[in-house]
Amino acid sequence: MKHVRHYAGATIVAASLLATPVFAQDTVKMTIGQRGNWDTAVPHLGDKAGIFKKHGLQLEMVYTSGSGETVQPVISGNVDLGLAVGTLGAIGYFAKGAPIRIVAAQATGAADYWYAKTDSGIKSLKDAKGKTIAYSTNGSSTHSMVLAFIKEYGIDVKPTATGGPPATLTSVMSGQIDIGWASPPFGLREIDEGKIQLVGKGGDTKTIGGQTIRTIIANADALKNRQAVIKRFMQAYAETIDYMYSDNPQALADYAEFAKITPALAKRVRDEFFPRSILQMSEIKGLDALLTDAVALKYAPKELTKEQVAELVQTSITK
Repeated sequence: MKHVRHYAGATIVAASLLATPVFAQDTVKMTIGQRGNWDTAVPHLGDKAGIFKKHGLQLEMVYTSGSGETVQPVISGNVDLGLAVGTLGAIGYFAKGAPIRIVAAQATGAADYWYAKTDSGIKSLKDAKGKTIAYSTNGSSTHSMVLAFIKEYGIDVKPTATGGPPATLTSVMSGQIDIGWASPPFGLREIDEGKIQLVGKGGDTKTIGGQTIRTIIANADALKNRQAVIKRFMQAYAETIDYMYSDNPQALADYAEFAKITPALAKRVRDEFFPRSILQMSEIKGLDALLTDAVALKYAPKELTKEQVAELVQTSITK
C-alpha cells in the first residue's frame, strides 16, 4: 500500500510539471511614443498574436506623447526599454551622462508630415514665415525634423511642442498653432474631407530622408543584467515585423482595431506610408551625420568619440 501511495504522488507531481510552461514568462517593461502609429504598434500586435509569449515574454507597455516622456522612465530604471526615441535626442541624453544605450533602429526615414488648415493660406513650408510650427516633445524625432526644416529651407518659424497628434490637431483647428504635425493614420480623414492640407513631409529633407530618425533604447543596467531577456525581445520584435508585412489578414485587422480605423485604411497606412524598410532594426543609418547634427542642433555639447559611440550603439543584440 505504501508503494502505491508513493506512485500516486509521483504521478501528481509529473502531471503538475507537464502543466507548467517550459519557460517562465519574463516581464519586459517599456515606454512607447505615439500610440496608434503603424511603426509603434509592433509590441501590441506581436503581443496580441502570441509572438512575445512564445518567446517567454510578458509585456508591460506605457504609451507617451513623445521622446521627452519616453526617455525619462528609461533613465530612472523604471522601465527596461524606450521605443520610438528620436535618435538625436538619444545621442544628446547619452552625451549628458544618461544611462541609456541604443539597441536597435526603430524607424529609418519618416512617414510624419506637417499640415495646415485648408483656409489658412499656407500651401507649403515656404509660406510659413512668422508662423508657429508643431512638434511633439523636446528631443523627439519630430523636433529634429522641424529643426531640419528651419536649417534646410531657411524658414523663420516658431517651433512649439504640442504633444501627440490629437492634441496638435485641436490646437491647429482652434487657431492656436498654424502648422501641425501628424503621422498616419492620424489626419488622413481630415485631409480627405478637405479640412486640412499637407504642407511638408519629414522624409523630404536631406537631413532626415535616409537616416534612422527613431531608435529603441535600453536602460544600461537592464541591458547588462537582462541581456538574454532583451535579446529574446528583439527576436520577437523582428518576428512581429515579418508578421505585420505578411499576407495574414489578422495583422491588419488587429491594427485597425487598435488604431480605431477601418481595415481598408489600415492597409493604406501600411502600403502607402510605411514601406518595410522603415522598420529595419539592425543599422543606425546616417550615424556619422547624426552625430554631427546632434552638435549643430544643440542636442549634444560636443561630438561623441569613437569609444563613446561604441558604448552608446549596441545593435549587435538584434542579431
